[in-house]
Amino acid sequence: MIALLIGTGLALAFAMIGTPLFIRFLVKKGYGQIIRDDGPTTHQVKRGTPTMGGTIVVGAVVASYFITHLILWLLNPSSEGPTASGLLMIFLMVGQGLVGFLDDFLKISNQRSLGLHAKGKLLGQAVIGIAFAIMALGFPDSNGLTPASTFISFARDIPSLNLAFAGAGLGVVLFVIWSNLIIAGTTNGVNLTDGLDGLATGAAILVFGAYALIGVWQTSQSCGSRKIPSEAVCYEVRDPLDLSLIAVIMFAALIGFLWWNTAPAKIFMGDTGSLAIGGAMAGFAILSRTEILLFIIGGLFVLITLSVIIQVGFFKLSKGKRVFLMAPLQHHFELKGWAEVTVVVRFWILAGLMVAVGLGAFYAEWIVRL
Repeated sequence: MIALLIGTGLALAFAMIGTPLFIRFLVKKGYGQIIRDDGPTTHQVKRGTPTMGGTIVVGAVVASYFITHLILWLLNPSSEGPTASGLLMIFLMVGQGLVGFLDDFLKISNQRSLGLHAKGKLLGQAVIGIAFAIMALGFPDSNGLTPASTFISFARDIPSLNLAFAGAGLGVVLFVIWSNLIIAGTTNGVNLTDGLDGLATGAAILVFGAYALIGVWQTSQSCGSRKIPSEAVCYEVRDPLDLSLIAVIMFAALIGFLWWNTAPAKIFMGDTGSLAIGGAMAGFAILSRTEILLFIIGGLFVLITLSVIIQVGFFKLSKGKRVFLMAPLQHHFELKGWAEVTVVVRFWILAGLMVAVGLGAFYAEWIVRL
């Protein structure tokens, strides 16, 4: 478990120190946020605030992950090193972050609130997502266990939800589609949530904290471990400890970033950060076999995404009427008169409650199997 401590310390230091340095660089280059004209008028004061801060988060995570494994190798040359699951997580996070970076850069270069065309953005996300899903079904370990499974999962694989051939789960094609639905949902969910200072960052910290705990628990209860009370409760996850390492690194990097991102924000994460964070959440759900559970743990992001779907759907069906004063949901409460900080803190509380319910459901599933 020393790896978790090393990774946490490195990520926190990199983000805390790197973020203000990156802010100075962005200010010097004039890379500031473009604010929507149709948003809350109070947001206009944020125009010009440095953006693309997700670059620091992604950089801190990648550097901390590989340096941690280097330190472990120096301490013990027989250590395992980066795992297939860990490298796939890095690939998905960085890949989605690159799509977001291109979107952010085009916004800044063209001085408008729209970057990549919607189709181009979705195509970039899909290419990364498809490559991830296909590779996740490869790289079996000595026990034949691959990073991902073609079965739909809750707290572990659910064979009864087999939609293809007996014993084959979804099959490769349906699994790729299912995985990309999760990836698209989480990336866009975080992106929609990232509308107030620190809101998405704080909520994501809670989610990654939950996945760090899940990874540690799955490690101690992995199949083949002598500590588990029964084979019925063991977890068939390829590299749970390495996934937990990335989760605590994400947790620490985002805490370091939140120091500068909280109201009044000195920097925004931009699409670079929101897509990378969303991709990481999807990766954890798929590789830790907790796909459906993510909808509970990440409940705040689901709620905010649903508010947009409801708003758009009702607007079209009712020919111009709205359910909310503005969507996403956080802006509705701003227009109701809530202060920005009040909205953020109360939404953090909601996120924490949903994470607690998700962790409770995860543990309850284990208890039921005893």
